[in-house]
Amino acid sequence: MSPVPSPPSAPVPTGAPIPVALDEAVAIGLRSNRAIRSAYLERVAQKFDLTVAESRFLPRLDIAAGINVEQFGGESETGARLSPSASWLAPTGANVGFVWDRRTRDGVAGAASETTTLSVSQPLLRGGGVAVNRSPVRVARLQEDINRLGLEATVIDTVTAIILSYRGLVQAQEQVRLSMLARERTRDLLETNRALIAAGRMAAADIVQTESQLANQEVTVLQAEQAKISAQLALLQLLAVSPRINIEAADAIEVEYVDVDLEEAIELALTSRTDVLAQAIALEQNKEGLRVARNNRLWSLSVFGRVSRQDGFDAPFNSGASRTDSAVGLQLDIPIGDFSLRQGEIRARTQMRTGELRFDELRQFVEAQIRDAVQRVEATWLQVRAARQARLLAERALELEREKFSAGRASNFEVLSLEADLRNADTQQLNAEINYLNALTALDQQIGSTLKTWKIVLND
Repeated sequence: MSPVPSPPSAPVPTGAPIPVALDEAVAIGLRSNRAIRSAYLERVAQKFDLTVAESRFLPRLDIAAGINVEQFGGESETGARLSPSASWLAPTGANVGFVWDRRTRDGVAGAASETTTLSVSQPLLRGGGVAVNRSPVRVARLQEDINRLGLEATVIDTVTAIILSYRGLVQAQEQVRLSMLARERTRDLLETNRALIAAGRMAAADIVQTESQLANQEVTVLQAEQAKISAQLALLQLLAVSPRINIEAADAIEVEYVDVDLEEAIELALTSRTDVLAQAIALEQNKEGLRVARNNRLWSLSVFGRVSRQDGFDAPFNSGASRTDSAVGLQLDIPIGDFSLRQGEIRARTQMRTGELRFDELRQFVEAQIRDAVQRVEATWLQVRAARQARLLAERALELEREKFSAGRASNFEVLSLEADLRNADTQQLNAEINYLNALTALDQQIGSTLKTWKIVLND
Protein backbone atom coordinates (compact mmCIF):
# COMPACT_ATOMS: atom_id res chain seq x y z
CA MET A 1 0.00 0.00 0.00
CA SER A 2 1.41 3.38 -0.97
CA PRO A 3 1.78 5.95 1.79
CA VAL A 4 -0.73 8.77 2.02
CA PRO A 5 0.87 11.94 0.61
CA SER A 6 1.31 14.87 2.96
CA PRO A 7 -0.77 18.00 2.29
CA PRO A 8 1.02 20.82 0.44
CA SER A 9 0.81 23.08 3.48
CA ALA A 10 0.62 22.32 7.17
CA PRO A 11 -2.92 22.68 8.57
CA VAL A 12 -1.54 23.82 11.92
CA PRO A 13 0.60 26.79 13.06
CA THR A 14 4.24 26.11 12.21
CA GLY A 15 7.62 27.67 12.82
CA ALA A 16 9.33 28.73 15.98
CA PRO A 17 6.93 29.56 18.84
CA ILE A 18 6.29 33.28 19.25
CA PRO A 19 5.62 34.09 22.91
CA VAL A 20 2.93 36.71 23.46
CA ALA A 21 1.90 38.20 26.80
CA LEU A 22 -1.74 38.86 27.60
CA ASP A 23 -1.41 42.65 27.45
CA GLU A 24 0.32 42.29 24.07
CA ALA A 25 -2.52 40.12 22.80
CA VAL A 26 -5.04 42.74 23.92
CA ALA A 27 -3.04 45.48 22.18
CA ILE A 28 -2.87 43.47 18.95
CA GLY A 29 -6.60 42.85 19.11
CA LEU A 30 -7.35 46.55 19.59
CA ARG A 31 -5.37 47.33 16.44
CA SER A 32 -6.36 44.44 14.22
CA ASN A 33 -9.63 42.86 15.35
CA ARG A 34 -12.14 43.20 12.52
CA ALA A 35 -15.15 43.78 14.77
CA ILE A 36 -13.41 46.76 16.39
CA ARG A 37 -12.24 48.12 13.05
CA SER A 38 -15.75 47.83 11.64
CA ALA A 39 -17.14 49.65 14.67
CA TYR A 40 -14.69 52.51 14.14
CA LEU A 41 -15.61 52.72 10.45
CA GLU A 42 -19.28 52.87 11.37
CA ARG A 43 -18.49 55.74 13.75
CA VAL A 44 -17.41 57.87 10.77
CA ALA A 45 -20.91 57.68 9.29
CA GLN A 46 -22.53 58.12 12.69
CA LYS A 47 -20.58 61.28 13.40
CA PHE A 48 -21.59 62.73 10.05
CA ASP A 49 -25.23 61.97 10.91
CA LEU A 50 -24.77 64.26 13.91
CA THR A 51 -23.16 66.92 11.72
CA VAL A 52 -26.19 66.84 9.41
CA ALA A 53 -28.59 67.13 12.36
CA GLU A 54 -26.68 70.05 13.87
CA SER A 55 -26.80 71.92 10.55
CA ARG A 56 -30.57 72.26 10.98
CA PHE A 57 -30.34 75.99 11.78
CA LEU A 58 -27.69 76.89 9.22
CA PRO A 59 -28.71 78.98 6.17
CA ARG A 60 -29.31 77.02 2.97
CA LEU A 61 -28.64 78.24 -0.55
CA ASP A 62 -30.08 76.83 -3.76
CA ILE A 63 -29.34 77.98 -7.31
CA ALA A 64 -31.64 77.19 -10.21
CA ALA A 65 -30.68 78.07 -13.77
CA GLY A 66 -31.91 77.20 -17.25
CA ILE A 67 -31.81 78.17 -20.89
CA ASN A 68 -34.20 77.37 -23.73
CA VAL A 69 -34.57 78.06 -27.50
CA GLU A 70 -38.00 78.37 -29.15
CA GLN A 71 -39.13 78.74 -32.80
CA PHE A 72 -41.96 81.09 -33.83
CA GLY A 73 -42.77 81.05 -37.60
CA GLY A 74 -39.18 80.74 -38.65
CA GLU A 75 -37.95 83.17 -36.01
CA SER A 76 -35.97 81.86 -33.03
CA GLU A 77 -36.06 83.16 -29.52
CA THR A 78 -33.66 82.33 -26.69
CA GLY A 79 -34.65 82.51 -23.06
CA ALA A 80 -32.56 82.18 -19.90
CA ARG A 81 -33.34 82.04 -16.21
CA LEU A 82 -31.24 82.41 -13.07
CA SER A 83 -32.91 82.01 -9.69
CA PRO A 84 -30.79 81.75 -6.53
CA SER A 85 -32.69 81.33 -3.26
CA ALA A 86 -31.77 81.23 0.40
CA SER A 87 -33.65 80.00 3.44
CA TRP A 88 -33.01 79.91 7.16
CA LEU A 89 -34.83 78.08 9.92
CA ALA A 90 -34.49 79.88 13.25
CA PRO A 91 -34.49 78.00 16.59
CA THR A 92 -37.87 79.62 17.34
CA GLY A 93 -39.39 77.94 14.28
CA ALA A 94 -39.33 81.08 12.16
CA ASN A 95 -38.62 80.48 8.49
CA VAL A 96 -36.90 83.26 6.54
CA GLY A 97 -36.74 82.97 2.77
CA PHE A 98 -35.13 85.10 0.05
CA VAL A 99 -35.54 84.55 -3.71
CA TRP A 100 -34.04 86.52 -6.59
CA ASP A 101 -35.36 85.51 -10.00
CA ARG A 102 -34.01 86.93 -13.27
CA ARG A 103 -35.40 86.02 -16.69
CA THR A 104 -34.15 87.18 -20.08
CA ARG A 105 -35.50 86.67 -23.60
CA ASP A 106 -33.61 87.49 -26.82
CA GLY A 107 -35.38 87.67 -30.18
CA VAL A 108 -38.25 89.57 -31.71
CA ALA A 109 -39.68 90.57 -28.41
CA GLY A 110 -36.52 90.67 -26.31
CA ALA A 111 -37.13 91.50 -22.68
CA ALA A 112 -35.75 90.99 -19.18
CA SER A 113 -37.37 90.84 -15.75
CA GLU A 114 -36.21 90.55 -12.15
CA THR A 115 -38.20 89.58 -9.09
CA THR A 116 -36.88 89.82 -5.54
CA THR A 117 -38.89 88.34 -2.68
CA LEU A 118 -38.25 88.32 1.06
CA SER A 119 -40.61 86.31 3.28
CA VAL A 120 -40.82 85.57 7.01
CA SER A 121 -43.13 83.13 8.78
CA GLN A 122 -43.27 82.47 12.52
CA PRO A 123 -45.42 79.62 13.93
CA LEU A 124 -47.13 80.51 17.18
CA LEU A 125 -48.57 77.13 18.15
CA ARG A 126 -47.67 73.99 16.17
CA GLY A 127 -43.99 74.04 15.24
CA GLY A 128 -43.27 77.14 17.32
CA GLY A 129 -40.82 77.49 20.19
CA VAL A 130 -37.17 76.72 20.82
CA ALA A 131 -37.83 73.48 22.72
CA VAL A 132 -39.73 71.83 19.86
CA ASN A 133 -37.46 73.04 17.08
CA ARG A 134 -34.26 72.04 18.85
CA SER A 135 -35.67 68.61 19.70
CA PRO A 136 -34.28 66.90 16.55
CA VAL A 137 -30.81 68.20 17.40
CA ARG A 138 -31.08 66.97 20.98
CA VAL A 139 -32.27 63.55 19.77
CA ALA A 140 -29.31 63.37 17.36
CA ARG A 141 -26.86 64.26 20.13
CA LEU A 142 -28.40 61.65 22.40
CA GLN A 143 -28.11 59.13 19.58
CA GLU A 144 -24.45 60.07 19.23
CA ASP A 145 -23.99 59.23 22.91
CA ILE A 146 -25.68 55.87 22.32
CA ASN A 147 -23.46 55.23 19.31
CA ARG A 148 -20.37 56.02 21.36
CA LEU A 149 -21.54 53.57 24.02
CA GLY A 150 -22.06 51.01 21.27
CA LEU A 151 -18.42 51.35 20.26
CA GLU A 152 -17.39 50.99 23.89
CA ALA A 153 -19.51 47.85 24.24
CA THR A 154 -17.93 46.35 21.11
CA VAL A 155 -14.44 47.00 22.45
CA ILE A 156 -15.32 45.58 25.89
CA ASP A 157 -16.83 42.42 24.42
CA THR A 158 -13.91 41.91 22.06
CA VAL A 159 -11.26 42.50 24.72
CA THR A 160 -13.08 40.09 27.04
CA ALA A 161 -13.22 37.48 24.28
CA ILE A 162 -9.48 37.89 23.65
CA ILE A 163 -8.70 37.50 27.37
CA LEU A 164 -10.82 34.36 27.68
CA SER A 165 -9.34 32.92 24.49
CA TYR A 166 -5.82 33.69 25.70
CA ARG A 167 -6.51 31.88 28.96
CA GLY A 168 -7.93 29.01 26.94
CA LEU A 169 -4.54 28.77 25.23
CA VAL A 170 -2.75 28.94 28.58
CA GLN A 171 -4.98 26.17 29.87
CA ALA A 172 -4.33 24.05 26.78
CA GLN A 173 -0.57 24.55 27.09
CA GLU A 174 -0.69 23.54 30.74
CA GLN A 175 -2.73 20.47 29.85
CA VAL A 176 0.02 19.46 27.40
CA ARG A 177 2.65 19.96 30.09
CA LEU A 178 0.68 18.05 32.72
CA SER A 179 -0.05 15.18 30.36
CA MET A 180 3.66 14.95 29.50
CA LEU A 181 4.57 14.91 33.20
CA ALA A 182 2.07 12.14 33.80
CA ARG A 183 3.55 10.22 30.88
CA GLU A 184 7.05 10.62 32.30
CA ARG A 185 5.90 9.39 35.70
CA THR A 186 4.36 6.36 34.05
CA ARG A 187 7.60 5.73 32.12
CA ASP A 188 9.57 5.89 35.35
CA LEU A 189 7.16 3.43 36.90
CA LEU A 190 7.59 1.16 33.88
CA GLU A 191 11.36 1.16 34.36
CA THR A 192 10.85 0.35 38.01
CA ASN A 193 8.56 -2.52 37.06
CA ARG A 194 11.18 -3.96 34.73
CA ALA A 195 13.83 -3.72 37.41
CA LEU A 196 11.56 -5.49 39.93
CA ILE A 197 10.72 -8.22 37.41
CA ALA A 198 14.43 -8.73 36.70
CA ALA A 199 15.05 -9.01 40.46
CA GLY A 200 12.21 -11.51 40.79
CA ARG A 201 10.21 -9.27 43.09
CA MET A 202 7.31 -8.69 40.70
CA ALA A 203 5.31 -10.96 38.41
CA ALA A 204 5.97 -10.35 34.71
CA ALA A 205 2.24 -10.21 33.98
CA ASP A 206 1.77 -7.18 36.24
CA ILE A 207 3.77 -4.95 33.89
CA VAL A 208 0.87 -5.05 31.41
CA GLN A 209 -1.04 -2.63 33.62
CA THR A 210 1.76 -0.07 33.43
CA GLU A 211 2.21 -0.54 29.68
CA SER A 212 -1.52 -0.01 29.16
CA GLN A 213 -1.39 3.12 31.30
CA LEU A 214 1.56 4.44 29.26
CA ALA A 215 -0.34 3.86 26.02
CA ASN A 216 -3.30 5.79 27.42
CA GLN A 217 -0.94 8.59 28.42
CA GLU A 218 0.35 8.79 24.85
CA VAL A 219 -3.22 9.27 23.65
CA THR A 220 -3.80 11.93 26.29
CA VAL A 221 -0.71 13.86 25.17
CA LEU A 222 -1.88 13.79 21.54
CA GLN A 223 -5.35 14.98 22.55
CA ALA A 224 -3.85 17.80 24.61
CA GLU A 225 -1.67 18.92 21.72
CA GLN A 226 -4.65 18.90 19.38
CA ALA A 227 -6.64 21.00 21.87
CA LYS A 228 -3.72 23.43 22.10
CA ILE A 229 -3.70 23.90 18.33
CA SER A 230 -7.44 24.61 18.35
CA ALA A 231 -6.91 27.18 21.12
CA GLN A 232 -4.12 28.80 19.09
CA LEU A 233 -6.30 29.11 16.01
CA ALA A 234 -9.20 30.55 18.02
CA LEU A 235 -6.96 33.24 19.51
CA LEU A 236 -5.35 34.05 16.15
CA GLN A 237 -8.81 34.50 14.64
CA LEU A 238 -9.73 37.06 17.30
CA LEU A 239 -6.44 38.89 16.81
CA ALA A 240 -6.96 38.89 13.02
CA VAL A 241 -3.48 37.39 12.61
CA SER A 242 -2.39 34.75 10.13
CA PRO A 243 -3.37 31.24 11.33
CA ARG A 244 0.09 30.01 10.28
CA ILE A 245 1.79 31.79 13.18
CA ASN A 246 2.82 29.50 16.02
CA ILE A 247 1.68 31.75 18.85
CA GLU A 248 2.45 30.85 22.44
CA ALA A 249 0.93 32.28 25.62
CA ALA A 250 3.85 33.60 27.64
CA ASP A 251 2.05 34.53 30.86
CA ALA A 252 2.04 32.02 33.67
CA ILE A 253 -1.08 31.33 35.71
CA GLU A 254 -1.01 33.59 38.74
CA VAL A 255 -4.07 33.41 40.94
CA GLU A 256 -4.55 35.65 43.95
CA TYR A 257 -7.69 36.29 45.92
CA VAL A 258 -9.57 39.49 45.03
CA ASP A 259 -11.94 40.88 47.62
CA VAL A 260 -15.10 42.10 45.85
CA ASP A 261 -17.52 44.47 47.55
CA LEU A 262 -20.98 43.44 46.36
CA GLU A 263 -22.79 46.73 46.95
CA GLU A 264 -19.98 48.73 45.37
CA ALA A 265 -20.00 46.41 42.35
CA ILE A 266 -23.76 46.84 41.91
CA GLU A 267 -23.53 50.63 42.19
CA LEU A 268 -20.67 50.74 39.72
CA ALA A 269 -22.58 48.56 37.24
CA LEU A 270 -25.69 50.75 37.44
CA THR A 271 -23.63 53.87 36.72
CA SER A 272 -21.11 52.65 34.16
CA ARG A 273 -22.52 49.73 32.15
CA THR A 274 -23.05 50.64 28.53
CA ASP A 275 -26.47 49.00 28.24
CA VAL A 276 -27.78 50.80 31.33
CA LEU A 277 -26.45 54.15 30.13
CA ALA A 278 -27.80 53.58 26.62
CA GLN A 279 -31.26 52.74 27.96
CA ALA A 280 -31.27 55.88 30.12
CA ILE A 281 -30.38 57.96 27.06
CA ALA A 282 -33.11 56.23 25.05
CA LEU A 283 -35.59 57.37 27.70
CA GLU A 284 -34.52 60.97 27.07
CA GLN A 285 -35.09 60.41 23.36
CA ASN A 286 -38.57 59.09 24.10
CA LYS A 287 -39.33 62.22 26.12
CA GLU A 288 -38.30 64.38 23.18
CA GLY A 289 -40.52 62.31 20.90
CA LEU A 290 -43.48 62.83 23.23
CA ARG A 291 -42.79 66.58 23.32
CA VAL A 292 -42.92 66.78 19.51
CA ALA A 293 -46.01 64.54 19.31
CA ARG A 294 -47.90 66.79 21.74
CA ASN A 295 -46.89 69.88 19.80
CA ASN A 296 -48.12 68.33 16.55
CA ARG A 297 -51.64 68.17 18.00
CA LEU A 298 -51.83 71.95 18.35
CA TRP A 299 -53.55 74.18 15.81
CA SER A 300 -51.39 75.67 13.14
CA LEU A 301 -51.29 79.40 13.84
CA SER A 302 -48.57 81.56 12.33
CA VAL A 303 -47.84 85.17 11.53
CA PHE A 304 -46.23 85.97 8.19
CA GLY A 305 -44.87 88.85 6.18
CA ARG A 306 -43.70 89.20 2.58
CA VAL A 307 -42.07 91.91 0.47
CA SER A 308 -41.66 91.50 -3.29
CA ARG A 309 -40.18 93.82 -5.90
CA GLN A 310 -40.50 93.31 -9.63
CA ASP A 311 -38.41 95.09 -12.28
CA GLY A 312 -39.04 94.60 -16.02
CA PHE A 313 -37.60 95.91 -19.30
CA ASP A 314 -39.20 95.56 -22.78
CA ALA A 315 -36.57 95.94 -25.55
CA PRO A 316 -38.77 96.86 -28.57
CA PHE A 317 -40.45 99.76 -26.81
CA ASN A 318 -37.59 100.67 -24.47
CA SER A 319 -39.92 100.83 -21.52
CA GLY A 320 -39.37 99.61 -17.98
CA ALA A 321 -41.74 98.84 -15.15
CA SER A 322 -41.14 98.37 -11.42
CA ARG A 323 -43.51 97.35 -8.68
CA THR A 324 -43.25 96.61 -4.97
CA ASP A 325 -45.78 94.41 -3.18
CA SER A 326 -46.01 93.59 0.51
CA ALA A 327 -48.26 91.51 2.72
CA VAL A 328 -48.62 90.86 6.44
CA GLY A 329 -51.10 88.45 7.94
CA LEU A 330 -52.12 85.75 10.34
CA GLN A 331 -52.91 82.22 9.20
CA LEU A 332 -54.85 79.58 11.12
CA ASP A 333 -55.34 75.93 10.18
CA ILE A 334 -57.55 73.70 12.36
CA PRO A 335 -57.42 69.96 11.67
CA ILE A 336 -60.79 68.30 12.19
CA GLY A 337 -61.27 64.56 12.07
CA ASP A 338 -57.54 63.77 11.77
CA PHE A 339 -56.93 61.01 14.30
CA SER A 340 -53.35 60.43 13.17
CA LEU A 341 -52.14 63.30 15.37
CA ARG A 342 -53.73 61.75 18.44
CA GLN A 343 -52.33 58.40 17.31
CA GLY A 344 -48.82 59.85 17.21
CA GLU A 345 -49.11 61.17 20.77
CA ILE A 346 -50.46 57.85 22.08
CA ARG A 347 -47.65 55.93 20.42
CA ALA A 348 -45.03 58.33 21.77
CA ARG A 349 -46.44 58.11 25.31
CA THR A 350 -46.64 54.32 25.09
CA GLN A 351 -43.08 54.13 23.86
CA MET A 352 -41.88 56.30 26.72
CA ARG A 353 -43.70 54.23 29.36
CA THR A 354 -42.50 50.99 27.78
CA GLY A 355 -38.98 52.38 27.87
CA GLU A 356 -39.33 53.15 31.56
CA LEU A 357 -40.46 49.59 32.24
CA ARG A 358 -37.54 48.22 30.24
CA PHE A 359 -35.17 50.44 32.15
CA ASP A 360 -36.51 49.21 35.50
CA GLU A 361 -36.29 45.63 34.26
CA LEU A 362 -32.74 46.17 33.04
CA ARG A 363 -31.63 47.62 36.38
CA GLN A 364 -33.12 44.63 38.21
CA PHE A 365 -31.48 42.24 35.75
CA VAL A 366 -28.11 43.95 36.17
CA GLU A 367 -28.31 43.74 39.96
CA ALA A 368 -29.19 40.04 39.77
CA GLN A 369 -26.41 39.44 37.25
CA ILE A 370 -23.82 41.17 39.43
CA ARG A 371 -24.93 39.25 42.51
CA ASP A 372 -24.60 35.99 40.58
CA ALA A 373 -21.20 37.02 39.19
CA VAL A 374 -19.87 37.93 42.63
CA GLN A 375 -21.06 34.67 44.19
CA ARG A 376 -19.50 32.85 41.22
CA VAL A 377 -16.19 34.55 41.94
CA GLU A 378 -16.37 33.56 45.59
CA ALA A 379 -17.41 29.99 44.76
CA THR A 380 -14.61 29.49 42.23
CA TRP A 381 -12.07 30.80 44.76
CA LEU A 382 -13.22 28.18 47.26
CA GLN A 383 -12.79 25.62 44.49
CA VAL A 384 -9.23 26.88 43.88
CA ARG A 385 -8.36 26.42 47.57
CA ALA A 386 -9.90 22.97 47.68
CA ALA A 387 -8.24 21.91 44.42
CA ARG A 388 -4.81 23.08 45.64
CA GLN A 389 -5.22 21.12 48.85
CA ALA A 390 -6.41 18.05 46.98
CA ARG A 391 -3.43 18.26 44.64
CA LEU A 392 -0.95 18.47 47.51
CA LEU A 393 -2.56 15.48 49.19
CA ALA A 394 -2.60 13.46 45.95
CA GLU A 395 1.07 14.19 45.37
CA ARG A 396 1.99 13.20 48.92
CA ALA A 397 -0.10 10.03 48.70
CA LEU A 398 1.68 9.03 45.49
CA GLU A 399 5.11 9.62 47.05
CA LEU A 400 4.27 7.42 50.02
CA GLU A 401 2.82 4.70 47.82
CA ARG A 402 5.93 4.71 45.61
CA GLU A 403 8.10 4.25 48.69
CA LYS A 404 5.92 1.36 49.82
CA PHE A 405 6.01 -0.12 46.32
CA SER A 406 9.81 0.04 46.24
CA ALA A 407 9.85 -1.78 49.58
CA GLY A 408 7.45 -4.40 48.24
CA ARG A 409 4.60 -3.37 50.53
CA ALA A 410 2.26 -2.01 47.78
CA SER A 411 0.91 -3.35 44.51
CA ASN A 412 1.51 -1.93 41.03
CA PHE A 413 -2.22 -1.36 40.64
CA GLU A 414 -2.32 0.87 43.73
CA VAL A 415 0.52 3.02 42.38
CA LEU A 416 -1.20 3.37 39.01
CA SER A 417 -4.43 4.39 40.74
CA LEU A 418 -2.66 7.11 42.70
CA GLU A 419 -0.91 8.22 39.52
CA ALA A 420 -4.34 8.71 37.96
CA ASP A 421 -5.52 10.56 41.09
CA LEU A 422 -2.60 12.99 40.85
CA ARG A 423 -3.24 13.55 37.16
CA ASN A 424 -6.89 14.33 37.88
CA ALA A 425 -5.88 16.61 40.77
CA ASP A 426 -3.51 18.55 38.50
CA THR A 427 -6.25 19.02 35.93
CA GLN A 428 -8.76 19.97 38.61
CA GLN A 429 -6.46 22.63 40.05
CA LEU A 430 -5.71 24.03 36.58
CA ASN A 431 -9.37 24.23 35.69
CA ALA A 432 -10.26 25.83 39.03
CA GLU A 433 -7.61 28.53 38.66
CA ILE A 434 -8.60 29.33 35.07
CA ASN A 435 -12.27 29.41 36.05
CA TYR A 436 -11.50 31.86 38.87
CA LEU A 437 -9.59 34.21 36.57
CA ASN A 438 -12.35 33.98 33.98
CA ALA A 439 -14.97 34.70 36.64
CA LEU A 440 -13.11 37.88 37.56
CA THR A 441 -12.93 38.87 33.88
CA ALA A 442 -16.65 38.21 33.43
CA LEU A 443 -17.41 40.30 36.53
CA ASP A 444 -15.27 43.09 35.12
CA GLN A 445 -17.24 42.96 31.89
CA GLN A 446 -20.62 42.91 33.64
CA ILE A 447 -19.67 45.84 35.84
CA GLY A 448 -18.53 47.77 32.79
CA SER A 449 -15.00 48.48 34.00
CA THR A 450 -13.01 46.41 31.50
CA LEU A 451 -11.58 49.45 29.72
CA LYS A 452 -10.62 51.05 33.04
CA THR A 453 -8.98 47.85 34.29
CA TRP A 454 -6.90 47.53 31.13
CA LYS A 455 -6.30 51.30 30.85
CA ILE A 456 -7.83 51.45 27.38
CA VAL A 457 -8.78 54.88 26.04
CA LEU A 458 -11.03 54.88 23.01
CA ASN A 459 -9.72 57.01 20.16
CA ASP A 460 -13.12 58.21 19.04
